[in-house]
Amino acid sequence: MANVTIRRKSLSKNRQSLYLDYSPPLFNSIKNKLQRYEYLKLFIYDEPKSNIERKHNKETIKLAEWVRLKRHLDVQSNRFGFLSESNRGGNFINYFKKYTAKRQKTDSDNMAMAFRYFEDFITSNNLKTCDLNDSICEGFRSYLLNSPGISFREKPISRNTAVSYFAKFRSALKEAFSKGLLAEDFYSLVKPIKANETHRERLELTELQTLIWTPMEPDVIKRAAILSALTGLRFSDVKALKWSELRGQPGKYYLQYRQQKTLVAEYMPIADDAVKIMGNKGKLNESVFKKLTYSSIRVFLIRWLAKAGIKKNITFHCFRHTYATLQLEFGTDLYTVSKMLGHKHIKTTQVYAKVVDSKKNQTVKRIKVNIDKLNVTNSA
Repeated sequence: MANVTIRRKSLSKNRQSLYLDYSPPLFNSIKNKLQRYEYLKLFIYDEPKSNIERKHNKETIKLAEWVRLKRHLDVQSNRFGFLSESNRGGNFINYFKKYTAKRQKTDSDNMAMAFRYFEDFITSNNLKTCDLNDSICEGFRSYLLNSPGISFREKPISRNTAVSYFAKFRSALKEAFSKGLLAEDFYSLVKPIKANETHRERLELTELQTLIWTPMEPDVIKRAAILSALTGLRFSDVKALKWSELRGQPGKYYLQYRQQKTLVAEYMPIADDAVKIMGNKGKLNESVFKKLTYSSIRVFLIRWLAKAGIKKNITFHCFRHTYATLQLEFGTDLYTVSKMLGHKHIKTTQVYAKVVDSKKNQTVKRIKVNIDKLNVTNSA
């Protein structure tokens, strides 16, 4: 256990600065390094020359001792939030912005939009971390549920988009609390927005085949989308995919990569057709799909689907849905599909089972009875 001691350091003008000495040093989660000293921003007079200076010394030393005792209790209870107390007076807007930038893996990630909506809600750029409270958090929740629209199209957001943005905000609260920046765990206090159940759009196998046969440029987007349909990879993983992550040989190919969303290391067997879609193999450190940007996909998909004669609202993520539902339709068990998709919980995968209507259709003819001799009449 660290000892907490008050130390003094000589200053100019007959003064001494007071600071705390932790021995052994404690780990500062904000700076990610050990911290030995904490400067209290207090000073005393080296040789007090008046009653005012003597009173100042007495009260300052008393305050420093109170802080030392508090720190000692923190150390005993393994709470080291005091190392970041100065950060609690920092700007939460700046913290959230840095948090967003650090976690925005690709241009498809909506972390940036979550920050933009919070910035628009709070209006002030001077919100201190210590001033954040549950009322502000609940207010942001209500603001998102009112479907604001601040994008360049000014289109109101859906409830499920609000779910996503608020989840990003809560994740920032969770980290801020774990680092001692927040005195309360607002992540637990403020409940998430409950999502509306939606139909997950996907392609039938015949539609997928039609798209494959429909020529479209740029070829890189088309190949990336088809690879997602053949493997279930998210856009972020397709974009980040490098040739060094492709292993094996014909008939036994697999990807050994790290999920961009969860940072979990994954092993995924893939078919030879999927490898062909990836194109000619480049250098190990090169990206498989060069110059692939999310911003160009929306218009591309609209044109591609129209050219193929498919009247569905398909996004890039729908190719992942297509992979999941086709696997279930062809008899792959839910547990295996869950593993292939990289889901942590099988409950996440169960939503795909709802879209597989073929199994429902098969149940219609299983109960067979002879109703030929049944006299059916209309009754009032």
